[in-house]
Amino acid sequence: MDNPVITLSLPQLALAFLPVIGTLLILLAWSYNIRHALYALGRMLIQLMAIGYVLAWIFGAHNGQLILLVLTIMLCASVWIAVGTVPGHRRQLLLAAFVAITVGGGLTLALVTQMVLQVDPWYLPHYMIPLAGMVFANSMTAVSLAAERLFAELAHGDSWQDARIKAYQAAMIPVTNSLLAVGLVSLPGMMTGQILSGVSPLVASRYQIMVMCMVFASAGISTALFLSLSKSSVQTGNAQASVK
Repeated sequence: MDNPVITLSLPQLALAFLPVIGTLLILLAWSYNIRHALYALGRMLIQLMAIGYVLAWIFGAHNGQLILLVLTIMLCASVWIAVGTVPGHRRQLLLAAFVAITVGGGLTLALVTQMVLQVDPWYLPHYMIPLAGMVFANSMTAVSLAAERLFAELAHGDSWQDARIKAYQAAMIPVTNSLLAVGLVSLPGMMTGQILSGVSPLVASRYQIMVMCMVFASAGISTALFLSLSKSSVQTGNAQASVK
């Protein structure tokens, strides 16, 4: 397919904000506090514009060590956010979350980039960074849901075994639903982006299948590792709490 990407100018981009302004006017007319919405929109603009410049610089650097640094930052951020659903137990679960996401997400990312896609050089940022973002984000979400559900079930008096099973099932709901909905309810972002850039829908669908397998596996493996590794930490913490 010979369909060049449509360059989006700033005036054209500004037109996309017309329905946004309409939505803000509706919120204002209905006496809704629009400060939060304005803050969210402003933050979105700053973050996306900033990341655009940062990624442009990273993509042009062609430096494997820089890519490793970026991946490390992404990993550490995902670990910290993942255990944020249980702030009272964050410190004791950090190591379990770090190992789980590193192994579950990292190994899946390595398999996809080095064996499936066979990117050359190995750190090719146009592939490595977007795919790493998908892997770590989904692993983070799954671990986060598992942690919250695990402590909720333990607080209700469930045994560790029952709580672990319920936590794992809850963590896998979003990714399982996405498998069921893809192609019927929605066209995922990566597939949509490739089609808009002129890639054949047949090729784009293959990439999306790869991504869905990657997301499902990274979430499932990371969550299983997290629940297994956190057992001793949780039981130790509960024992100390009971003594106090």
